Amino acid sequence: MRTADRRTVLGLHRSRHRRDLLSDALDLGVTAIDTASNYLGHHSHRTLATVAGDLLPKFSISTKVGYFEDGHSLLPERLRHAVEKTAKDLGHEPGTILLHNPEHSAPDAETLTHACAALVDATAAGLCEHWGISTWDPRPLVGLDAPRPDVLMVRSGLLVSNRVLDAAEALVTWWRPAAVWGMSPFGGSATAPVWARVEPRTFLRVPAATTVQAAFRVAFALPRVDAVAVSTDDTGHLRELLGGLAYEIDTEVLRSYRQLLRQST
Repeated sequence: MRTADRRTVLGLHRSRHRRDLLSDALDLGVTAIDTASNYLGHHSHRTLATVAGDLLPKFSISTKVGYFEDGHSLLPERLRHAVEKTAKDLGHEPGTILLHNPEHSAPDAETLTHACAALVDATAAGLCEHWGISTWDPRPLVGLDAPRPDVLMVRSGLLVSNRVLDAAEALVTWWRPAAVWGMSPFGGSATAPVWARVEPRTFLRVPAATTVQAAFRVAFALPRVDAVAVSTDDTGHLRELLGGLAYEIDTEVLRSYRQLLRQST
């Protein structure tokens, strides 16, 4: 097993939750996984416990609550029950529980604060180690007061629009989370046609990486995040991504790119 590298998180959004993938991830040094209560048709937690229950203590697990089989909800009592069910279904307390896309319910500050308080209380009760917020579109949340989250999870990478990047950075400034994580660095697929039309290696000081490696590395800088969750069922793809972490970002190119984005919006 390689030395653990917490910068890369194995996302399970589109994953089939295979045991061999989790085992290979550990061998590669990936010791963090990210899922949600509604992934795999609301069966992610129980499936993980069934196929890899003995492996889960070796991972730092982050998961999300907020989507239920009858829709999205920010009701504190439902969130608290979801957190309790998460630990029961996994057979293991998760490291981090995230409020899943609160913008889906268009909350006001009071509603968001009460929803976050449910996760704060769950953390204090020992149902998880940390709590946070995961947002696909942070724009509706800018300016809303909330308890300071341990983790803020936002979209990152070259396919994120300038307005979403600005909103994510505004939330970081406003909420001051202890850590910021990125997600969906390829916008859903590393083989989508868009990746044949862009050249992410432009952002690297030494452009010797593959296109996939470069795009993944840039996702740590757009916006600046501490870790990136990436979904895959392919061990080879995960190994390739890890190889891209050694490359350095050209900060001047990055700065020019952000300026061009702002001028175009």
